[in-house]
Amino acid sequence: MGRFLLRRAGQAVLVAWGAVTLVFVVVRIVPGDPATLILGPDASADQLASVRADFGLDKPLWRQYLTHMGEVLHGDFGDSWRLGGSAMSATLDRFPATLALAALALVITLAVGFPLGMACARRPGRILDALVSAGSLVGQALPSFWLGIVLILLFARQLHWLPSTAGGGPEAVILPSVTLALPFVGWLARLVRNGALEEIGKDYVRTARAKGTGEGAVLYVHVARNIALPVVTVLGLLMGNFIANAVIVEVVFSWPGLGSLMVDAITNRDYAVVEAAIVTITVCYIALNLVVDVLCVALDPRLTPQNA
Repeated sequence: MGRFLLRRAGQAVLVAWGAVTLVFVVVRIVPGDPATLILGPDASADQLASVRADFGLDKPLWRQYLTHMGEVLHGDFGDSWRLGGSAMSATLDRFPATLALAALALVITLAVGFPLGMACARRPGRILDALVSAGSLVGQALPSFWLGIVLILLFARQLHWLPSTAGGGPEAVILPSVTLALPFVGWLARLVRNGALEEIGKDYVRTARAKGTGEGAVLYVHVARNIALPVVTVLGLLMGNFIANAVIVEVVFSWPGLGSLMVDAITNRDYAVVEAAIVTITVCYIALNLVVDVLCVALDPRLTPQNA
């Protein structure tokens, strides 16, 4: 297990380095001058040159990269010219809001998708099975920003049940979480349904039924235990996906998380905040994958760390 964790940690370092390098290059080749954004279009050439020198933008790109990587190794992504403080501190201040949004979306997906999939497996080919199958395809096709707007119009503007922005109280997290979760509820239900149907035909299920075990116990105890491995794997990937997809949803709902911070930083060419935010998301995604790998080994003794 120790060698397995070290190998995963080495892979994580390479992925994080690649993410930092890619973001560094992309944000600097996009047209636009950060110095002009800071000082405005009426600034003189001397003022613009002074700002570029302060932020190191007057140096060759390769020298900027080497300097920046040295700072990143010490956890320093620089200061935000727009917020006036550490870029990483601003990122970490916003991250809990995004994490809460993604965690609630994951709970909704599991709480609705898992029992729905088991119900479809219990009665395959019935109307519920057909509706879940169609809903899964439709949900995957719907853009999250469009779905969020529809939910706002329905539940916030027409029915007045829920607030549409973060200032509406604790319940304001419900609509953005549902927007993140809804496209994946049917997808998870189909995964659970197909896995359960595959397990139902195995010998241990027939043995349990022959002993007089009820159908509910067969599905929710014996079968559910044996399909836990793919479900755990998918949930770990979904959590990372929700954190990444929160960028669009947070803008729609004015949610004060990492996504809205990134959009503002990209718009204003705030290099330090963009890099800090993307690296935070990348590290979180890598950590979730590592947790999933460890859980898979724990859930299935047949798996070894070398084969996980």
